[in-house]
Amino acid sequence: MQVSVAYLAVLLIWSTTPLGIVWSSESINPTMAVLLRMLIAVMLGSLIVYIKRIPLPWHKQALRLYSYSALGIFGGMLFSYLAAGYLSSGVLSLVFGLSPVLSAIFAQRILSEPKIIPSKKVAMIVSFIGLAIVCSDSFSLQGDSIYGLIFVFIAVTLFSLSGVLVKSISLAIHPMATTVGALSIATPLFFIAWLLLDGTADVNQWQAKSIWATIYLGVFGSLIGFFAYFYVLQRLTASTVTLITLITPVIALTLGSVLNNEVLNNKILLGALLVITGLALYHWGELFMSKVMKKVRV
Repeated sequence: MQVSVAYLAVLLIWSTTPLGIVWSSESINPTMAVLLRMLIAVMLGSLIVYIKRIPLPWHKQALRLYSYSALGIFGGMLFSYLAAGYLSSGVLSLVFGLSPVLSAIFAQRILSEPKIIPSKKVAMIVSFIGLAIVCSDSFSLQGDSIYGLIFVFIAVTLFSLSGVLVKSISLAIHPMATTVGALSIATPLFFIAWLLLDGTADVNQWQAKSIWATIYLGVFGSLIGFFAYFYVLQRLTASTVTLITLITPVIALTLGSVLNNEVLNNKILLGALLVITGLALYHWGELFMSKVMKKVRV
């Protein structure tokens, strides 16, 4: 598989995942919905590993890789599902757009990457101001949105930390092996979470839209999505991979508005614009300024 194809797959899947999470949780308890999603992914993934005879190592270093990967899967997904009960799919995607910033902070600490320069700190502030505007609108729409915001912030933090930790492991194994290994560790955790937080399975209440959304997320959102994510993560830097989150909020906000009648008022649009502008400045602001300075000198 070409890196560009895998990168595009991650982009499209991550853009549709927030709406899928909201739909799957409409009639299925969030902890059950995410557990079913992971069960579908791990069973299909294990079947592929068996048929293709892909090596699935379980030595110490491989276990560390699977555990770091499972941190992002379990933490990122569980808290995203919990947040979906309070926030729109567009807001979920917008908060996840901050993952490049958090990844950079973690990478500086864990991977000893260079310190964040002042211009990037300014870009971070712009993004956080935009997010604050979006969040203030969420509070006005639903009083208990604070719970959703706390959940999604935990989710994006664990997801970002996981991506950096994965990059700290130098182990060349098949991306599908990484996917199945990580899912094998994460799925029992989802089962425990379901037992502790819900423990019921009222199948009679499940609606077709939620069922199909769960199947889509299991096959594409988890199996194919994680495979493509680990594939590009092995070949690109963590910050480059998380650039995808610069585009996904735009697509997710549009899909949420068109397909799920989610509110898109001026405050949300302004906040989203600031978040995306801040992220763009974070990644390309220094390059842009250097080009401007060269022209001024000439």
